[in-house]
Amino acid sequence: MKLNAIPARHGVLWVKMGITTFLRQPLALSGLFFIFMAVMSVLSLVPVLGSVLALTLLPGATLGLMAATQEALKGKFPMPGVLFSGFRAGRKQLRAMLVLGVLYASGFVLLLGISALVDGGKFAQLYLIGGAIGAETVADSNFELAALVAMAMYLPLSLMFWHAPALVHWHGITPVKSMFFSIVACSRNFGAFAVYGLVWVAVFVLVGTTIALLASLSGSEDLVAAILLPCAMVMAAMFFTSIYFSFTDTFGATVEHLA
Repeated sequence: MKLNAIPARHGVLWVKMGITTFLRQPLALSGLFFIFMAVMSVLSLVPVLGSVLALTLLPGATLGLMAATQEALKGKFPMPGVLFSGFRAGRKQLRAMLVLGVLYASGFVLLLGISALVDGGKFAQLYLIGGAIGAETVADSNFELAALVAMAMYLPLSLMFWHAPALVHWHGITPVKSMFFSIVACSRNFGAFAVYGLVWVAVFVLVGTTIALLASLSGSEDLVAAILLPCAMVMAAMFFTSIYFSFTDTFGATVEHLA
């Protein structure tokens, strides 16, 4: 395993490769992402324990989407079983992936616990138990501050786990070391990841604005609802597809020859 120094412009390449690879197998990759979201959503319906279980499985499920991207890149049709790649690579890696999931869930719960100190637990309760967000809740300055605190704390958490599942699965690195290598890699290549994030934000805004404009010209609010959700799902699937290239470029061969 070698940690590469990535030019900032590669952030654009990751987005480009994510979109073009998705278009090789759009039905398979969008279907796998839908299954991924459906499983996470169903688990989250169970108050507290379901949400914690979903968080525990998230690193392994994300690895499954990366494995699906690898299959699509090879010209293969990724089957649903690929989503469980992180849990089917032997007892040792299964244990490591579950430990990684427990660490992720623990970090996220700790994050929610700290946010509870700001608003008395309203934001944490909304995530763990669910419920509707009323106008009174949105207007609560403490709730808004708790949400901002949670978002700020989630950034370093996400960086620790960005590469971790792939490092555990493809390089056999222990969960704690994979988290360390992940945040070091993201920090050293901050420019590429910043460009990557900004380009994806621009893509999402552009697509959303285009859909809203077309819907306004048609004068149909139902059209907005009918188009926006599936488009958002497809864009999210493309985003998850692109994660694979951020990993391979950082810890493997450059993606420049693929662009």
